[in-house]
Amino acid sequence: MSTPPDTSRAGAAPTTATPTAPPSGRGSTWIDDWRPEDPVFWEQTGAKVAKRNLLFSVISEHIGFSVWSMWSVIVLFLGPVYGIDPAGKFLLTALPTLLGALLRLPYTFAVATFGGRNWTIVSALMLLIPTIGIIVVLEPGVSYTTLLIVACLAGVGGGNFASSMTNINAYYPARLKGWALGINAGGGNLGVPVVQLLGLLILATVGATNPRLLAIIYIPLILLAALGAALTMNNLSQMSNSKRAMRDVVREKHTWIISLLYIGTFGSFIGYSFAFGQVLQVQFADIFSTPVKAAYLTFIGPLIGSLIRPVGGMLADRLGGAKVSFVNFIAMALGAAVVLTASLMQSLPLYLVGFVMLFTFSGIGNGSVYKMIPAIFRSKSGSEIIAGAEPAVSMAKSQRLSGALIGIAGAIGAFGGVLVNLAFRQSFLTYKTATAAYVVFIAFYAVCIAVTWYVYLRSSKSKLEGV
Repeated sequence: MSTPPDTSRAGAAPTTATPTAPPSGRGSTWIDDWRPEDPVFWEQTGAKVAKRNLLFSVISEHIGFSVWSMWSVIVLFLGPVYGIDPAGKFLLTALPTLLGALLRLPYTFAVATFGGRNWTIVSALMLLIPTIGIIVVLEPGVSYTTLLIVACLAGVGGGNFASSMTNINAYYPARLKGWALGINAGGGNLGVPVVQLLGLLILATVGATNPRLLAIIYIPLILLAALGAALTMNNLSQMSNSKRAMRDVVREKHTWIISLLYIGTFGSFIGYSFAFGQVLQVQFADIFSTPVKAAYLTFIGPLIGSLIRPVGGMLADRLGGAKVSFVNFIAMALGAAVVLTASLMQSLPLYLVGFVMLFTFSGIGNGSVYKMIPAIFRSKSGSEIIAGAEPAVSMAKSQRLSGALIGIAGAIGAFGGVLVNLAFRQSFLTYKTATAAYVVFIAFYAVCIAVTWYVYLRSSKSKLEGV
């Protein structure tokens, strides 16, 4: 076992030693020496290790998203024999979103407590609980209360995102964080359209009487994800220093501003992903008379939003997260306006165009808003160093706060998905259409536009450098 290099000497040149396991007996999967901002270290060692951890982080998070969004597909199988009305189905998709949002906070802590590799294994295996639950209870005659409880269990898949993003954020240098977080999140988000495509395949080939087959398919995939994480991933010792960061970051005003903006992007993405198929069946009931007809379209929006998320991160790396997010919210408001117009006109083609816009720009915004997180704390760290703070201490603090905010923003953003489903549910209950929900969405995007401009863009004195 090699010894971590001595970098304590003033002016010491960057070293090229490989990551080493700590001498504490925790095992070879732990890395003590991790310096992604050191160009030599990154080129010779860091990039390879980071990419390996990113790969299996994406795989595990992808399956987590599939399990989390599984009920957006399951409800399409619940025909008249189950006795559940449209409002009841919206609740079945809202509850997993809610629990997933709540779990993102403890999942963020878990990375610092147990290590990224270790928690990826545990969180992957926990996905067996909701999938086995579906296999056991889902059949005609099951009570609605039982379905609500089992649907809630799928929320464990939503928690995976926060721990995965917090973990990957620590592996990459600042200049690549937008790309890395975009790839990690985009690959995870792809779990939504993939599970919807699998649901379509089952509906088209086996029929609507076999919804449990969807959960059965994921059992071996979950086990393979846990095994892959165990064999290839690492734990970073420096993450254990992040346990107090959550308490510190809640005092930071940018925590709540970023969380608000993330409601507008990720909340929109996951909320529309869960609700789109049901909205089509209710809004255009004469066209989508069977679940399989709606399933042919439901995966398209989430697929586009997932694939384009890394583009948002890369644009933010190049142009700045605040600028990209500002323009993106304008585009989302326009998309919602198109959907509203199409709804009033009962035009399905225009309706689909509007929703494609919403999914596209929610995906871009997911990447750009998350890129703003490390940029904010890096800018604040730079100001502290100019004021006399120790560079190593200030930069380490920036890393810890970034990871904590990723967890908080992810949790609050996911709660936005609950609000989207509840807005649709209430709109249909009260007005028999989704028109009121679309008006609310447009108003919220207008708030995000104003907040982004006022806090980050209105003048050089008001914005943080490089955000």
